[in-house]
Amino acid sequence: MDFTPGYIELARSGELSRRAAVAAERLRACTLCPRACGVDRTAGELGYCRTGELPTVYSHMSHPGEEPPISGTQGSGTIFMSGCTLSCVYCQNARFSQGGEGAERSVADVAGMMLDLEAMGCHNINIVTPTHHTHAILASLAVAAEEGLSVPLVWNTSSYELPETLALLDGVVDVYLADIRYAEDANAARYSDAADYATVARAALREMQRQVGTLRMDERGIATGGLIVRHLVLPDGVSGTADCLAFVANDLGSETHVSLMSQFYPAHRAHEHARIARRLTASEWDEAVEAHAEAGLINGWVQAFMGEVSPIAGTNLEPDE
Repeated sequence: MDFTPGYIELARSGELSRRAAVAAERLRACTLCPRACGVDRTAGELGYCRTGELPTVYSHMSHPGEEPPISGTQGSGTIFMSGCTLSCVYCQNARFSQGGEGAERSVADVAGMMLDLEAMGCHNINIVTPTHHTHAILASLAVAAEEGLSVPLVWNTSSYELPETLALLDGVVDVYLADIRYAEDANAARYSDAADYATVARAALREMQRQVGTLRMDERGIATGGLIVRHLVLPDGVSGTADCLAFVANDLGSETHVSLMSQFYPAHRAHEHARIARRLTASEWDEAVEAHAEAGLINGWVQAFMGEVSPIAGTNLEPDE
């Protein structure tokens, strides 16, 4: 099956560079994410994400541990961006999402990373925590497309996204790999410092689904387009799993591919918060799996308790037409 990412035509027409310029202009009083800090990142001011004008990258690698249609057999070409628009107290990547590790790189450097990952045989380019670097990612993608990049683009996001920023990604992003972290804004405020997360993320997920639709795969079972929603189950009902999954089924559709994850552990500062200072219990995980079944979701993956990924019985893994 022939597949051509949408960003290639947008690069040829100049539209991709135009959108990169629009995003870059927003840095002058930054409004790329819902924080809308208003700082001038082009003048070296730092907002909530702690990053400036240049893209800041922690690492890039072939990642074998994503969902099966993302990692496939050759790995996902993952670029871990530094900084974040959230401050999750349990973040497993806090050293670069909150701690500042990583290095500023040029647009040409990031484009080179994309091309290197494709040359390694990776199935896609997977940008992790991308939102605050939207301007640089679009500019890098334009350069890489001119040099022959041709694999799908995966936007690996917390879903804390603004509609105005998502509009710049319409037709650019092939696969949204998107979280739904909380059902209640109060818990989002307490554990991720985002008092509007639940409201913002639901609107963002609706827009992502509108843009790319349900997951599509090639004859190898590798994702070429569509939405995957991730939900990490947190202890003591903090994530509001049943409500989150009901939202996905009712608003995005029961055919939406959902990745239900049991892998939480109390990383970073989770030990400071009694409700999440431990791993899940078996009964909590059983309740989450039951909530998944009750929501009527038919596609995706459910981790075995504490880790191993297995497909949902009856999961639709049909290739693209």
